[in-house]
This record gives sequence, C-alpha cells and structure tokens, in this order.
Amino acid sequence: MNLKSLLASAAVALTTAGAAYADDPTKVGFVYVGPVGDGGWTYEHNIGRLAVEEEFGDKVETVFVENVPEGADAERVMTQMALEGADLIFTTSFGYMDPTINVAAKFPNVKFEHATGYKRADNVSTYSARFYEGRAVQGHIAGKMTKTNKVGYIASFPIPEVIRGINSAYLHASKVNPDVEFNIVWVYTWFDPTKEADAAKALIEQGADVILQHTDSTAPQAAAQEAGNVITFGQASDMAEYGPFPRVSSIIDNWSPYYIDRTRAVMDGTWESVDTWDGISTGMVGIGEITDAVPADVKAEALAMVEAMRAGEYHPFTGPINKQDGSAWLADGEVSEDGPLLGMNFYIEGVTGDIPQ
Repeated sequence: MNLKSLLASAAVALTTAGAAYADDPTKVGFVYVGPVGDGGWTYEHNIGRLAVEEEFGDKVETVFVENVPEGADAERVMTQMALEGADLIFTTSFGYMDPTINVAAKFPNVKFEHATGYKRADNVSTYSARFYEGRAVQGHIAGKMTKTNKVGYIASFPIPEVIRGINSAYLHASKVNPDVEFNIVWVYTWFDPTKEADAAKALIEQGADVILQHTDSTAPQAAAQEAGNVITFGQASDMAEYGPFPRVSSIIDNWSPYYIDRTRAVMDGTWESVDTWDGISTGMVGIGEITDAVPADVKAEALAMVEAMRAGEYHPFTGPINKQDGSAWLADGEVSEDGPLLGMNFYIEGVTGDIPQ
C-alpha cells in the first residue's frame, strides 16, 4: 500500500472512531445516602434518575450507588464513578459536600452537582429545594389539628436546612395555636427505620398527637398508624400508602425536571456552575394531597397558603419574628433574605431546647 492509500485509510479510521465517540451515551452517576426503596428522600432522587433515562433513552447511561455513608467512603465512590467515565455526577446528601469538592478537583472535566450544600467550584454546582415552604403548610395544619397542643419533630442533623424546617413549622403552628409546643428529638441519621420508629414512639408517649419528620423512612408513619390517633406528614415523598390517616399530606421533592435540564446542559455543552434553590413556585417542592381527614376549613386555608407561595405573594419567614432569646430578627412585614436562611443556626422565639453543637 502506497503512502497516499495509508493516509486515506487512516483518515477513514479516525472519522469512524470520532463518529463512534460522538455516539457514546452521556454517563450520569448518582450517589445516594440511603436505599432507593426508602420511600422518601432517596426514592425521589431515584425517580429523577429514571426520568433522565426516559427523557434521553439510549443517549444516556445512568449508574447509581446506594447506602453510601457521608465521609471517606463517599469520596471513594465518586472517584470510582469518575474513573469509569461518568460525565456528570449528582451527589445527593449534605454530608457529601467536602468529598464532592475534593473529587471534583481531581477530575476537572467531570461535572458535579451537589444537593443541599453551599460549596461550589468551576465544575461543581449546588442545588436544593425550599422545603421550609412545605413545612409552613404542615405547621398550619398541625397547629389547627392537635388536640394535646404537643407536636413531635424527628430531626436528623443540626444543619441549617433542618433548623429552617423546624422554625417554619413552629412559626405557622403557633400563629394559629399560641398554646402549641414542639418537642424535638435529634436522631443523627437520615435513614434508620429503627431509630426513627423509636423517636416517634417516644414522642407519642410524651403526648404528641402530631409527628413531623426530617428523616427518610416511613417508620414514623407506621408508628403513628399503630398508635391510632396521631397525625403525620409524608417527608420528601408522598408516603400516600399511610393516607388518608395518619398521613394527611406531604412534602414531595420533585427532582426530575432539574436532573433532565442539567443532563441536557452537559450533552449540549452549555453546563455552567450555578446555585439553584427553588420551591413551590417552580414545582421543585410539591404538596401532596391534603386528605379529608383534615377539616374542610383548615384544608382550604392550607391550599390558599400554597397558592400564595406559588404566586410569590407570601414568604413563610415574614416578620415580626424574634429569635429564641427574644431579640428582634425580622420587623413587621420584613421578609428574610436568602442568606440568613441558608445559614440559619438559631431557633425562633417559642421553640424550646438548644440546638446541638
């Protein structure tokens, strides 16, 4: 074969290889803190992963690892995903923040998306939802429906996201019921059905007839169902199998549109590092059906609040609001900016107990 023929053959080979490379699917990884069958947080993130597959078909390949502890093991899992060719990796828990930043620095051509954190880099975006909007609705219903004036709250970790939720729920419960009391149990886990059930049972024994949770399993729902006279709300997912009672509504995390949009951005080359914090107005936070176990007037009030937030006419943190020590935080009619909410490390007036350090 002469030189001209060799060059022609090489050109054909390179063109074929380039076409094959261009046709390779975009590989998208997901790192989960719990099991995909938890019925709550991880379940909804996995729904988003499946939505990406449905949207893009064979143009994408998705992979996931579930039950990944927050820490060194998370860094190992992310590194392995990047080494195996992931183009985009979603890390779906607050404790993955530093591991995400560390791994991203080693793989500058891989795009990372970290849920609920605040550290960014050129190839790291952050995203979260305004869960506190849903807590406002839950607090209103809780304050109206409690007969014992005791509301139990199962809290995961003392981070701003969880503290915001407690404050929002209490603020709106106390607005409609000044006698309401919140009892908060910190379980230091996102997903542990045994701990969550034990916490729910302890709160019920202490007189709580409404249980709120910022943990991921349905165990508190089951404990309330067994007790027979306790109201609950689905967390992160609808948990509708426990409706119409004890579960009378829910906060639903809808990640699918975001996951589709960010995957598309990687595919078409428009991905940029951004912060995203959306809520009811965009549909990232959904309110599950308010069942007929809720009195009609209370249901109407709750739905009106949802619509006001959807329209941008109401913000759950609107003053006057004092801090727990009685000092002023927001003046009458003043609306909190995002910064203080994102870094919230204090209880509002009326919430008892201390935030663990």
